[in-house]
Amino acid sequence: MAALRAAGRTSLVDSAVEQLRAQLAEGEWAVGDRIPTEHDLAQQLGVGRNTVREAVRVLVHAGLLESRQGNGTFVRSTADPAAVLHGVRHAGARDVLELRTALEAEAARLAAERRDTHDLLRLRAALTTLREEGDRDADADLAFHLAVVGATHNTAFIEVYRFFSTQVHEVLVEALGDRAMPPVDIDAHEALVAAVEAGDADAAERQARELLRIPAETVAALAEETAAAPEKGARA
Repeated sequence: MAALRAAGRTSLVDSAVEQLRAQLAEGEWAVGDRIPTEHDLAQQLGVGRNTVREAVRVLVHAGLLESRQGNGTFVRSTADPAAVLHGVRHAGARDVLELRTALEAEAARLAAERRDTHDLLRLRAALTTLREEGDRDADADLAFHLAVVGATHNTAFIEVYRFFSTQVHEVLVEALGDRAMPPVDIDAHEALVAAVEAGDADAAERQARELLRIPAETVAALAEETAAAPEKGARA
């Protein structure tokens, strides 16, 4: 019985969270507004105050609400990161790679224009680790690309890419299924670092696109095979 009660409680909290998220997205309250009290929300949602309290805690953790001691709870953002995350996870591998290419190409260009000595040292260290850890080490490859993005000195760019990059790997792994991820082209990474060191923005952008050419071709080939499979089955 305890387990059933816990499951029911979780369901109520999830329901309350979704209703509050919907109200935020629909503009029920603007950024900076104080939301109704727990008592009012409980009546509005048809749940207990403890359920409301837990739901609000979830949204505070998600960055949508902000609790101010003694003043109430205020709207911090109406843009739900969870919705963005859900959209990325359910996007096609090709779509994700196209977005990643756009982000990394611009990052490489900015890095070539803005890099400093610390950035170059970090890039070289990341490249060394990539060589030592092997051409299929996802963590080493991610560290390298984060180093490139870090050299843009653009805080917004860095945070967006950090959020997005982990989702890219998950989407690609799911899309490729039993296939191995394409090996990392170490020489292409070296060429990108050289372009950034030289301050050549055009070359840096070109090399960043080259880095993602093989993964894009692999995904495209897989999509063609998947599309052809039903046709072969129909003919059989």
